[in-house]
Amino acid sequence: MVTTNRRRLLKQFVAKLFTCLFMALAAQALAQQPTDIAVLPKPETEKKWFENISLRGYMQVRYNRLLETNENLKCEQCDRSWGDNGGFFIRRMRLIFSGQVGKRVYFYVQPDFASSASSTGLHFGQLRDAYFDLGLDDKNEFRFRIGQSKVPFGFENLQSSQNRLPLDRHDAMNSAVSNERDLGVFFYWAPESKRKLFSSLVRDGLKGSGDYGVFAFGAYNGQTANKPELNDEPHIVSRITWPFELKNGQIVEASLQGYTGKWVMPTDQLSKEVKYVADRSYTDQRMAASFILYPKPFGIQAEYNMGKGPQFNPATDSIETRDLQGGYVTLSYMVKKGKHIIIPFTRFQHYEGGKKHELDARSYDVTETEIGLEWQPSKNFELVAMYTISKRRFEDFAKQGNLQEGRLLRLQAQLNF
Repeated sequence: MVTTNRRRLLKQFVAKLFTCLFMALAAQALAQQPTDIAVLPKPETEKKWFENISLRGYMQVRYNRLLETNENLKCEQCDRSWGDNGGFFIRRMRLIFSGQVGKRVYFYVQPDFASSASSTGLHFGQLRDAYFDLGLDDKNEFRFRIGQSKVPFGFENLQSSQNRLPLDRHDAMNSAVSNERDLGVFFYWAPESKRKLFSSLVRDGLKGSGDYGVFAFGAYNGQTANKPELNDEPHIVSRITWPFELKNGQIVEASLQGYTGKWVMPTDQLSKEVKYVADRSYTDQRMAASFILYPKPFGIQAEYNMGKGPQFNPATDSIETRDLQGGYVTLSYMVKKGKHIIIPFTRFQHYEGGKKHELDARSYDVTETEIGLEWQPSKNFELVAMYTISKRRFEDFAKQGNLQEGRLLRLQAQLNF
């Protein structure tokens, strides 16, 4: 009887021992489980389309009246605060919304809140860019750009005003496309390596133009941005450019570009007495060459164009299709002192021809020299001082023989964000 009780007690002890051991092992396993889960990689979640949208922009405030010698010296295309009654002036106030909302879809919208609706109405909102890029391959080396955007004609035209050294674009090629933009469809191609180079030339402060492909071809209305089409013939444009790095580290870019189309003079750009062809339609054709040596530290930027376009002829009081030509050379030198960047520069430009988007397609003969300095104490602020020596003849029906010469010191403060 005693032996039977002992066996029963021994069995109960062994059972309790195994039960405790099992529970201890189970508790240990449960204690380790959270650690094991924590080290497992989390599954990647695809970003929502709105998480890829960015906002940036810049603002430019100017004053042009210092050391002014001729208040009648003006430049409608450049800066309307030149000359008589000019004062402090907001030249640009841009907000830029952009984003890669799909693997092959990119969008870009840029309004400007410092547009001039008239000579007495300032600081109106106006659309500058509104387009999307549609990639044709996984690397987006081949893409279509659809909407209102810059026309691929000329390096300085494509270069953002946020990056340009002189305060205004030169007359010779900017007269081709007012505000540099129009509504159309453009095809761009560039290999991945060149797209990265285009991006770095802007990102590294080397005054790049941005990525408009090494080859571009497109069709656009031809009446310039925010203007209605006035005929059934689109303008055709093409550009080829090739940036490359030299053995000494300097980067060179060479380009050829051209466009052709018919420009229709809007009725509100015609004087009552001026003569013009019945359908107000004029040949509008240009070809141009560009050469850029990026400032590392010495830089050269040069462009020249020639062609035909509408131009006022004071000898006949009429708007005619006439030859045009002109270009510029800009020299610069980049100095870096700690976080400060200082860039002295000078530009010489000359242009003979018409400006189709001005009254009566004004006739111009421009010779101008600019000497300036850009100072960047931080990436968010820039200050430019530029002394301009200008000789401009600009004639329409009401202002014939209008030759103006003068000098002035121009200042610009720029905010980047």
